[in-house]
Amino acid sequence: MSRDQSSGYGGQIRPDIILEDTTLRDGEQAPGIAFSREKKLRILNALLDLGVKWIEVGIPAMGGEELSALEAMLEYTSRATLIAWNRGLREDVAFSLGLGFKAIHIGLPTSQLHLSESLSRNRSWLLTQATELVKYAKDRGSFVSISAEDFGRTEIAFLQEYAGAVAEAGADRLRLSDTVGILSPAGYAERVAAVREATSIDTQCHCHNDYGLAVANTIAGLQAGARYFHVCINGMGERAGMPDLAQMCMVLKHLYDRDLGLRTERLTALSDLVAAMAGHPLPPWQPIVGSNVFAHESGIHAKGMLKNTSTFEPFAPEEVGGTRRLVIGKHSGRALLVHVLKEASLPINDAAVAACLDKVRAASIEQGGELSSPQLCTIYTGLIGSYGTALS
Repeated sequence: MSRDQSSGYGGQIRPDIILEDTTLRDGEQAPGIAFSREKKLRILNALLDLGVKWIEVGIPAMGGEELSALEAMLEYTSRATLIAWNRGLREDVAFSLGLGFKAIHIGLPTSQLHLSESLSRNRSWLLTQATELVKYAKDRGSFVSISAEDFGRTEIAFLQEYAGAVAEAGADRLRLSDTVGILSPAGYAERVAAVREATSIDTQCHCHNDYGLAVANTIAGLQAGARYFHVCINGMGERAGMPDLAQMCMVLKHLYDRDLGLRTERLTALSDLVAAMAGHPLPPWQPIVGSNVFAHESGIHAKGMLKNTSTFEPFAPEEVGGTRRLVIGKHSGRALLVHVLKEASLPINDAAVAACLDKVRAASIEQGGELSSPQLCTIYTGLIGSYGTALS
């Protein structure tokens, strides 16, 4: 790679990175999701209990119950930085500041496609509007974040010009939004690095998951020098969602030596809470918090786990509030059956165990899933009399 490794994809992640959760804004914008005031406050409290210090809480201009929830959330500003999201309109920004928000985000696109098709505006208007809104909010003492929405389809030269303009106006950070998730990790990193070459403004990764690259792109952006990054609980968000909070937390901690200081033992409970509120149960193979993450059925896997739990687990379930399970089913082997039978104080006979294994596999196929320990014991005790009770 020709670019300096400290500023390009593959570089070291800075030690002062900041996780910002946007479940209550972008997460709720997932089609079909609508959190009540009570639910939004419960999620906010759960995030605070986890230790999250930056939270994008919603959109004041929506009014109604959204506004009621946001007004209640302002009581928590001593525990975290709460960001109000705004359209690129002076009246939106003024309204958020008038409510008492000390940190705001201004959403504006930079690609020609979005400017012309979504706003019917041009780049000259964008530069003027963005800088005026930043100055307006900064003059009122606010922390100001501003977007470069659809920056993946924005020419790098204009992206750099825009970054320099909002930085000069006083913006505290520039959110680099891959709005439709079209960038590769290398492509995302290249654009973060290009902004860093043009200005010293802090940047924030905002990656969508349309190609399943949201976590990878966020890591790439952080390696390229971004300081802030967005996540959502359970990877919620528009279309295919956003980077998952639990995944980002644990990837950074274990693979990049960046501990965010969160109470990770609460991650699974938080995930379950939001899944229930959203009405969308997680698949069991959801990374980090899924019910299968610490479940082991394969004979080789279960045998290894009975000897040393690190054989087939990258970290202990207790670290994220998960539960280890040894599953009896079609793929089970002798070692697991013997373990369960001994736990039930049943005598072990090799021939009976072999016959039992065949019946367990057949029963698992018939019922389409795992068997319980009592089911296994019932099958085994029905066989033991035919083989005697001599211990192996």
